[in-house]
Amino acid sequence: MNFPPIKEQLEIITNNVVEIISVDELEQKLRLSEKTGQPLKIKLGADPSRPDLHLGHSVVLRKLREFQNLGHQAILIIGDFTAMIGDPSGKSKTRPQLSAEEARENGKSYFEQASKILDPAKTTICYNADWLGSMGFADVVRLASHYTVARMLERDDFERRYRSQEPISIHEFLYPLAQGMDSVHLKNDVELGGTDQKFNLLVGRDLQREYGITPQVCITMPLLVGTGGGEKMSKSLGNAICFNDSPDDMYGKALSIPDLLIQTYTKLLLPLRELSVCKILDDINDNPRNAKRSLARHLVASYYSKEEADAAESRFDHLFVHKKAPDSIELFEFDLPSIPLIDLLVDLGAATSKSDARRMIQQKSVLIDERKIEEITENIELNIVPKTVRAGKRKFFKVAIKKDFE
Repeated sequence: MNFPPIKEQLEIITNNVVEIISVDELEQKLRLSEKTGQPLKIKLGADPSRPDLHLGHSVVLRKLREFQNLGHQAILIIGDFTAMIGDPSGKSKTRPQLSAEEARENGKSYFEQASKILDPAKTTICYNADWLGSMGFADVVRLASHYTVARMLERDDFERRYRSQEPISIHEFLYPLAQGMDSVHLKNDVELGGTDQKFNLLVGRDLQREYGITPQVCITMPLLVGTGGGEKMSKSLGNAICFNDSPDDMYGKALSIPDLLIQTYTKLLLPLRELSVCKILDDINDNPRNAKRSLARHLVASYYSKEEADAAESRFDHLFVHKKAPDSIELFEFDLPSIPLIDLLVDLGAATSKSDARRMIQQKSVLIDERKIEEITENIELNIVPKTVRAGKRKFFKVAIKKDFE
């Protein structure tokens, strides 16, 4: 197989990474690959603790796609067995364990979403329960003999918890060993991960050496900061842009990021060799508003299409620039002459609960026919002529009484 020149490969691979252990070994592996015509095996472990992916996950997935583009073999490991242990990385307490069924189901969703970035036809997907699940107790004891407690406590989160006398379960020590066994089983050449996975990657490297396998090169990628500009992106923190967000939500969330993140998002989330992407970087200082709008369009286009991106921008401008309601709003009909506003918001799906509805009203983010609602206890009179309900910036509904209501 013909690969691009080593220098070109290294330039692409090293772009945006935090650390490579080590660059010299990576170059040696690339030269051997060129000489033998055999692609390198690039491993990425996927933790299926959640069934939905966000742009933070895309950073390392895009690096895996770059390896694919260079002609190397991408191996996506769905950690259905390790998810039953629970990855303690970066955690201050034991992470909840998943059942085998939950892990498998989340893993399927993970691969479907990851395929928005990876070439699925050129991606090998594996489930580590296929080899870890067959290990007996003697195998686990033998595996554990290759690592010391002292080495485990070098891990930052374990050390913090040990010093603060927070509990560390023995099974948590098994997580990095189990993940390392993935590398032993696959005999992969490179493993990718976020900076929070460095310890796990190094354990895999050490275990390969212990089992007489040429150690993998470890490549860590930066953790993407969330839309608020503070903590790393996380759906639980409400600062995530998800793969499955609608084009409108993805576009709107991208526009909400602080100007200081435009460059970071552009470099980590878009293919830098495209001229239109380079234009975003050029515009950041002179016209950050245009740069951010262009970034938002590119993000939507990369997960949907250019047409969807243009339409999302047009709808955003319609709502927030020109201050107009959407052209098409779903109609909900009720067989009641009136309904408490709190109940109405929950019934429409505008609020997740009555307390959420109260919060929205208190924040003055609910409007009925452009009238801002301030009374939590207000009842909404329903007529045959629909009324427009606006909840927050993006949720619009029409409500009316059923025509045959007596």
